[in-house]
Amino acid sequence: MTIGNLPEVVSREEWLAARKEMLAKEKELTRARDRLNVDRRRLPMVRIDQPYTFEGPDGPASLLDLFEGRPQLVMHHFMFAPDWESACPSCSSAADQIPAHLRQLHVRNTTLVAVSRAPYAKLAAYRERMGWTFPWYSSYGSDFNYDFHATLDDRVAPVLLHFRTEAELAEAGVPWTDGPWTTDMRGTEMPGVSTFLRVGEEVFHTYSTYGRGIEQFHYGIPYLDLTALGRQEVWEEPKGRAVSLGLQVGGPAMRLPDEYDV
Repeated sequence: MTIGNLPEVVSREEWLAARKEMLAKEKELTRARDRLNVDRRRLPMVRIDQPYTFEGPDGPASLLDLFEGRPQLVMHHFMFAPDWESACPSCSSAADQIPAHLRQLHVRNTTLVAVSRAPYAKLAAYRERMGWTFPWYSSYGSDFNYDFHATLDDRVAPVLLHFRTEAELAEAGVPWTDGPWTTDMRGTEMPGVSTFLRVGEEVFHTYSTYGRGIEQFHYGIPYLDLTALGRQEVWEEPKGRAVSLGLQVGGPAMRLPDEYDV
């Protein structure tokens, strides 16, 4: 492998000086991200009244069932249309990095699932082929994907692509065409991540992101930063939202990965 345009070779002292300059920028970004996460947790939420039904390994399941008894749910909108023989390569690449053990999310009161429109038998076969273990449900036959803008079809639900309506897309252009929304785009599958909060028996939609907004979602902390309860650590705003679990690095409840009873 040939590598061109290599970094400048300097002394250790020069490297340290440059690294400290970069560190100041990293700290600035970290603080900005913390402020953004606070604003995200302060977003209002929407009650889900539609009785969506999914298909999983144990048969039909409600949206409430997908929480597996925990208060938070993070959902991958996984591109796999009913007539496809395999899933989207990009979504598959992201799914390949979802950990086999989700206990770091589970001990933080959060469940992670994927949802696709393909029938469950296709999802199960593909998951086995890939060696994945995360929960994967089919929304086949329901409006769920359309309502959450993971499948775009103006005949089923108003188009909202990257939070732009058809009129806004006509003005700004569809990201991959620079032109307006057209009828031949009906049925377009979109990747995304949505989060939900369960309060008793009620389910609320708290956040969704699409496009480049899902690039970071490969590990537990980025998922938690999207949710209403966050990481559930002492330092987080808003105060009083969640009790600290003591699961921060060096925290009193921190255990070896296989010592959690979840």
